[in-house]
Amino acid sequence: QVQLVESGGGLVQPGGSLRLSCAASGRLFSILAIGWFRQAPGKEREGVSCISSSGGMSDYADSVKGRFTSSRDNAKNTVYLQMNSLKPEDTAVYYCAALLGNYCSGYVLSDFGSWGQGTQVTVSS
Repeated sequence: QVQLVESGGGLVQPGGSLRLSCAASGRLFSILAIGWFRQAPGKEREGVSCISSSGGMSDYADSVKGRFTSSRDNAKNTVYLQMNSLKPEDTAVYYCAALLGNYCSGYVLSDFGSWGQGTQVTVSS
């Protein structure tokens, strides 16, 4: 099993940037793909990005392509989500989750076995 803890959320103005971190404990981190999800009030949780276990492949939702970038440092057991050109509609609680596999294949919630507690991102002027 792997335990995940997100950090880096906060309040930012439209057009600003934030970098979220997902720190993991456990020996399996380097062989697990990691997904980023978000949930806005009154909406379902949606997939934002996913990065393969090696970091060599990443996938992004259409709504964040060109603005968000996932990366990982397996030596530090940490995955990052760099968020640029933030919009008010990006406001949500952001979660990272461990996929039960090396490569990303969509954002089916049940495919992800371990979840962090979430970090709030608010984009507002």
